Amino acid sequence: MVPKQFNIYLTGVGGQGIGLISEIILRAVDHAGHPVKGVDTHGLAQRGGIVVSQIRIGEKIHTPLIPIGQADLVVALERHEALRAITGALKNGGTLVYYNTVWQPLPVRLNQDGEVSEEALSRACSNRQIKEYKVSIPDLADPRMQNIAVLSVVDQQGIIPGIGTGHYKAAMTDLMQGTMLEQNMSLFTKNNQEIAGTMKRND
Repeated sequence: MVPKQFNIYLTGVGGQGIGLISEIILRAVDHAGHPVKGVDTHGLAQRGGIVVSQIRIGEKIHTPLIPIGQADLVVALERHEALRAITGALKNGGTLVYYNTVWQPLPVRLNQDGEVSEEALSRACSNRQIKEYKVSIPDLADPRMQNIAVLSVVDQQGIIPGIGTGHYKAAMTDLMQGTMLEQNMSLFTKNNQEIAGTMKRND
């Protein structure tokens, strides 16, 4: 059962597949029969800039934009964007699921700022009682599938209430076909033990 509202903030950089994972979640919620609204920011996607999607599930939601600090879940495909999102979007006690990789922002490449470490991100989560799930698959054949690896953990841990494995699979079948569907579905259905490097902290 979905609570009155459940807010999901997804973030990454252009080319990581934020649009696809967002659309899968939207369709999965729709397959489950729950009301949902979503909005994407695609303007910088082709330049490797920040890409954000916001999804709101529940009754009496009049805008897809999540109020500041009211996201229940942040899904991030990069560490810098994960830290930025939990700082500005995620509520205390919320949940972060992120893929443990780095696409360095310009200030880091210019040595004007330091790279966000795993430890710094974990400390930020611990300070605000945020549940942290870190995903990393060293032998992942295609980095474009990192979004599906993260989605698999969201499903396996039952993080989005009222949405089950069958709903996600139906959504993926809507959006993919052929080899793309086969490969992504295979990764998605791996169990927790098979997803190497997945960690749960601050539970």
